Amino acid sequence: MKHLKQAHALAVTSGLASTSFALSRVLALSSDPHHGSLVHACKLFQHIHQPTICIWNTMLKAFLLNGELMQIIHAFTKMLQQGISPDNYTLPYVLKACARLQSTCLGELVHGYCLRLGLLLDIFVGNSLIVMYCAFDDVKAARYIFDEIPKLSAVSWTVMISGYAKVGDVETARLFFDVAPVRDRGIWGAMISGYVQNSCFKEGLYMFRLMQLTDVEPDEAIIVSILCACAHLGALHIGVWIHRYLDRLGLPLSVRISTGLMDMYAKCGNLDIAKKIFDGMPQKDIICWNAMISGLAMHGDGENAIKLYREMEAARVQPDDITFIAIFTACSYSGMAYEGIRMLDRMISVYKIEPKSEHYGCMVDLLSRAGLFQEAKEIIQRISNSSNPSEDAVAWRAFLSACCNHGQTQLSEIAAEKLFELERHSGVYVLLSNLYTASGKHGDARRVRNLMKNRGVEKEPGCSSVEIGRAVHEFIAGEKTHPKMEEIYSILEKINTHLYYSVHDP
Repeated sequence: MKHLKQAHALAVTSGLASTSFALSRVLALSSDPHHGSLVHACKLFQHIHQPTICIWNTMLKAFLLNGELMQIIHAFTKMLQQGISPDNYTLPYVLKACARLQSTCLGELVHGYCLRLGLLLDIFVGNSLIVMYCAFDDVKAARYIFDEIPKLSAVSWTVMISGYAKVGDVETARLFFDVAPVRDRGIWGAMISGYVQNSCFKEGLYMFRLMQLTDVEPDEAIIVSILCACAHLGALHIGVWIHRYLDRLGLPLSVRISTGLMDMYAKCGNLDIAKKIFDGMPQKDIICWNAMISGLAMHGDGENAIKLYREMEAARVQPDDITFIAIFTACSYSGMAYEGIRMLDRMISVYKIEPKSEHYGCMVDLLSRAGLFQEAKEIIQRISNSSNPSEDAVAWRAFLSACCNHGQTQLSEIAAEKLFELERHSGVYVLLSNLYTASGKHGDARRVRNLMKNRGVEKEPGCSSVEIGRAVHEFIAGEKTHPKMEEIYSILEKINTHLYYSVHDP
């Protein structure tokens, strides 16, 4: 800023201060979110008597870069009042502001203005409209704009693929991908991340392998998506290969990639390497700390999870709501009920974080596992008084699961009845039926199964995956879709035969 002010002073003494180009450059540099000063830029702007469209656009961009979304709307309104006609650079800034504000009404008004100006077919304006409607989860409107643009760009295809994936329609996203005339890194990345975001991890890995057959090299976002898929599938060998592949690509181990690697190793059971990566990171953000605490939590190492949390506080990193979910999970798996209660109090009183349904669900699970059922019921009562039915169900499900594990038949029945009112989910019936069977109450178990059948609730099929020869094979209960299913059954029959003769052989 010091050097910029000196350059601006030189422009003034040279008689160039009133030129549009010089002013736009001074404003742009002043409003840089990392090195500039938006306040200084605004003061300069106020002294410009008749700003050109270039100057207005520079200020709109400055507000967008600094996250001052409502300032964009106010500036745009003032600009129209002064009779300045926006161009194809102005409207994308305004549309992006509407998208981030999640203001559908305002976005539609600006859309109408684009139509009135005849800029709807402009590629910059059109792509911004597609982005906006996808942000509103209105892919129908986005598709309408997409079909109207005469000459589409790679960005148009990328945004539509991401938009359909965002609303869970990966089939349509894949259809768009298949007919895209050119597949650049952005389009590949949109499809891969779309699969991973919708828990289609195997398909995401397959798409990554298809991409490797082309000349397109992955970027940071694609690598992070693939590591996420490996983590959820437990595909350690593929994750290790990706780790080595990074050296060949020459991609630096950024905070995002390091966090992805750490999360993958932790979820695949190799906590030592995860901790080694974490310790070797020169910079750590809150997501990184949360991932490592979660890794320790899922391995039942509550003490080290709490210790790492203390280190995070000492490093003056502000915990968020995700941090405390990880802490409560760690306390639950390690039987540290009272430590979890203290952490809940710290979350509310020290960090002023309002508990969400996930926090209450973790606390109910924590207290129930420790046999503190009355305390757990009090937590659920607190949720019931202040939450919606879906949040209420999260806590009752955790309570039911713990009651079933502890053989608390009466409390399980109370929880199940409450869940029957809140949701239609097969898990409730299955848990209660299994509890009755384990307790020898076979008549009650049959009654629950019949109730499930009469209400038309279908049991969700189980799914498992296994990694063999660096390939992930998926199996779904009741389905015979695997290409080698006949060979698998043949081997199983041989195993059963050997087992039979080994038991009955005199």
